[in-house]
Amino acid sequence: MATVTLKGNELQTVGTLPEAGTQAPDFKLVKADLSEVSLSDYTGKKLILNIFPSIDTPTCATSVRKFNQQAAECENTAVLCVSADLPFALGRFCGAEGIDNVEAASGFRASFGEDYGLTFSTGPLAGLYSRSVVIIDESGKVIYTEQVAETADEPDYQSALDAL
Repeated sequence: MATVTLKGNELQTVGTLPEAGTQAPDFKLVKADLSEVSLSDYTGKKLILNIFPSIDTPTCATSVRKFNQQAAECENTAVLCVSADLPFALGRFCGAEGIDNVEAASGFRASFGEDYGLTFSTGPLAGLYSRSVVIIDESGKVIYTEQVAETADEPDYQSALDAL
């Protein structure tokens, strides 16, 4: 279990993020067109998982926009923006914002949040995902993680990019 805050109030998650050097847990998530995407779809590429509670909040939307801008500069790297939002909400946002350098996927019918230890188990965000970044190398190993201590804050984009 990890503890983070939301405007200073403590929230717990169901576990902890996978550690650097370990094999990333496999996943199946749902894209806006309702097709599935899994970890194996990114074999041979580095993968940035930009994970957040909901696309319909300002900080979450900002993280998608920033990773979209920076993803174009990352060689052999894909960015997957993940939340428990329905795939339709993710598709609506990405379409309206012109997001085209990252993919968005929903964990609404998957065990992703439990497998990665980041589903909130307490507080008003229970059932949603803790704001986190996980970077996975070409062979499926975790090389970087960040669980943002204050949910209202943005992730450390530069440290994530430096880990590539």
